[in-house]
Amino acid sequence: MTPIEIIEALLTLIAGIGIFLVACTMMSTNLEAISSNSLKSLFAKTSKSKLLGVGIGTVATAAIQSSGATSVMVIGFVNAGIMTLGQAATIIYGANIGTTITGQIVALGFAGGDSVSSTIIFSALAGLGAFLMMVKRDKIKTIGGILTGFGMLFVGLELMSSSMENFAKVDAVRQFLAMISNPILLVILGAVITAIIQSSSVMTSIAIAMVVSGLISLDQGIFLTMGSNIGSCVVAIIAGLTSGKNAKRTALMHLIFNVSGVVLFMCASGVLSLCTGGAISYGSIFNNLFPNAPQTQLAMFHTVFNCVTVLIMIPLTNLLVKLVCKIIPTKESDNEGEDKPHLYFIDEHMLKTPAIAVLQTKNEIINMAEIALENFHRAFDIVCTMNYEEIDTFRRNERELNYLNCELVRFIVKLSKEPMSDKDHTYLSTAFHTITDLERVGDYAENIIEYADRMREHGEGFSPEAIDEINALRARIDALYDKVIRAYIEESLAVLAEADEIEESIDDMTNEMADNHIDRLGRGVCTADVGAQYLSLCANSERVADHFINMAKTIRELKI
Repeated sequence: MTPIEIIEALLTLIAGIGIFLVACTMMSTNLEAISSNSLKSLFAKTSKSKLLGVGIGTVATAAIQSSGATSVMVIGFVNAGIMTLGQAATIIYGANIGTTITGQIVALGFAGGDSVSSTIIFSALAGLGAFLMMVKRDKIKTIGGILTGFGMLFVGLELMSSSMENFAKVDAVRQFLAMISNPILLVILGAVITAIIQSSSVMTSIAIAMVVSGLISLDQGIFLTMGSNIGSCVVAIIAGLTSGKNAKRTALMHLIFNVSGVVLFMCASGVLSLCTGGAISYGSIFNNLFPNAPQTQLAMFHTVFNCVTVLIMIPLTNLLVKLVCKIIPTKESDNEGEDKPHLYFIDEHMLKTPAIAVLQTKNEIINMAEIALENFHRAFDIVCTMNYEEIDTFRRNERELNYLNCELVRFIVKLSKEPMSDKDHTYLSTAFHTITDLERVGDYAENIIEYADRMREHGEGFSPEAIDEINALRARIDALYDKVIRAYIEESLAVLAEADEIEESIDDMTNEMADNHIDRLGRGVCTADVGAQYLSLCANSERVADHFINMAKTIRELKI
């Protein structure tokens, strides 16, 4: 080959890698959009079952075509405190199995023999998908995006394969690669390249193309692929470094798990070589299992490698958790900020998977509603009993509501820029209003505390009759809240209708309370100053009910 041809081959390889990466991103984005509801229900089932965790990680990674995104999302869950390290470990196990699907797809692309190349057939799907993306219906557009990404995957593969075939004609290149036969060196090389391009799928695909073109042996490809598993941890490590201790532990678990699998298989390879005098290797085993199909041989080894590693590590999960906790111990200073306002369900790392981030945003908003209701209850308790023992908790929760108001809005602004389904976009647009409504509930609870403060200054309080009415009003608002949350979670218009009826009854109740107050005032049961606080409390309570019902009414926009 001339220098010009070598440069062309190198540029073709770079172009192939670029198209492959773009195709993976396009497939990931559109697959996540079309399977968003399934992903949400999938992660809602996360439990203590190790096998279930592995299954969730496998399916999620196969769906979004990115083990890195799954790992980063898991780090977000752990950092938010809604997933244990043990649960995170099993999902990471599954992510390693799920990522092998790309290698199987690539192997499929090299099939065909003397007939029309399957790579060409699959590449044609990019054109079909592009036509579908021109259709106005969002679902068809999404399907078009998946087909386009899938087709482009094979276009990139064809370019990479073509460049490898050209390099295979250069004796100097073949001789140089033949010199790199040390398994440890090959593993390190695979890890470094994967860390640079941040995609084990690309590294595995390059290795398959190199093996098929004869540029490297199957054994060399196997060790490069094992190294890619270690290099794939770089995404999780970067995410973990910018997060809390448990997030760092999760990233470390991912690294230890992948390194352990490589070390185990390297040791087994060494023993096998010593016992057979080098006659049997992983390459010879898979060559016999899948003769005349080098692409399938390497893809199947990748799948077997990850599955076996998972089977070995599942029983050792608890030990793995203890190990990372020992390496990254908890210090007393780590607990000093526990009372500070914080987010409970969302984390910046979840932006990598918008569908899951939307689900967690909804959970965060429901949690905010719970805090708002709790403070409303505390305000009622204080104003009725004049007992201020819970005032510090009240103030802390009020700071929490203000913090959630700001941080949720900031998170949603970022999240809304990510690709997602139309329904999720609509939900996020309504979420801004819901957050404001809940923050206002907290403000009205503060107003009620101020009424208590004024009465305490004058040594006054509500009459027993007034307190009974306030408690009845509180019970009615609780009933409204239960219906509101149920309607919000289930997106049920029927439950919303029930909530509407309760809200109207609260309006009637507050009007009746005002009439009763005038009657008590005429009988001299209460003073004008206390009466003013009572009327203000009724008005504030009625507005609290309005803000809660506004939260439930947002589901109407999701039904359009």
